[in-house]
Amino acid sequence: MDQQLIEEAKRGQPKALETLYKHFYGYAMSIGLRYSNSREEACEIVNDSFMKAFDRLDQYSDSSSFKAWFRRIVINTAIDSYRKNLKHYAAMDIEKASAESYDPNIIDELSREDILMALRELPEVMRVIFNMYEIEGYSHNEIGEELAIPASTSRTYLARAKQRLRNKIIELNKIKDEGAIR
Repeated sequence: MDQQLIEEAKRGQPKALETLYKHFYGYAMSIGLRYSNSREEACEIVNDSFMKAFDRLDQYSDSSSFKAWFRRIVINTAIDSYRKNLKHYAAMDIEKASAESYDPNIIDELSREDILMALRELPEVMRVIFNMYEIEGYSHNEIGEELAIPASTSRTYLARAKQRLRNKIIELNKIKDEGAIR
């Protein structure tokens, strides 16, 4: 990223802010979609993230990449959105997921949209924990601290999320196979 552009954005120049927005919108949306139930919710996360980033540009230092700094803001905004909406999510029973065998090449048959759809069908808490652990690289202890849950609960939700994703992927693959036969 051009350092001059960031300096202009720090001074509040509208053209520089617009350029940053356009440059990082797709990146932020990809993160927002992984954490949200809908495109509208993802847009809200993205817009809130840009507002926070623009308000805090003076806190950005050149020692790290702008993309990494902004990524952290988007993830934290998504987690904040989850916490804010937590009261709307129904409590669910936690049970251990049973291990099933499956063809590891199934995933190669699915499109990006199929995978995103499967992620969106996960209950909110499972999707957030799956994203934080598998995609963002948080540990279960860090997830527990962020979401105010025990690390063991994070592990259990992750196992359940993986099982549901396996089942959904197997189901999608069967549907694709049936469509190819006809």
